Amino acid sequence: MTAPTTYEIVLRGRIGPRLLRPLIDDFRAQPTDEALTRLVGEARDAAHLHGVVAYLTSVNVELVSIGPVTPAHPAEPAPQPTQPEQPNERNPQP
Repeated sequence: MTAPTTYEIVLRGRIGPRLLRPLIDDFRAQPTDEALTRLVGEARDAAHLHGVVAYLTSVNVELVSIGPVTPAHPAEPAPQPTQPEQPNERNPQP
């Protein structure tokens, strides 16, 4: 089983809460300055995402874009343990 993926779905127009009520558990809606509505939320799998898109098209909402959201701050790699320097010609030990 794959982990849920966060998606951004952009819709043309300002979509009201009544129309988005079936999606409210999984997505949050944000109106934009460009008269668009941005939905952001997690889709459990491909079938869930297809169901969201099917609902939106069934109520005649125009989809502008759909895509995965990349994290703003990707996880930083774990620091590697440092090893003490070994004596050599350039770094002789006293």
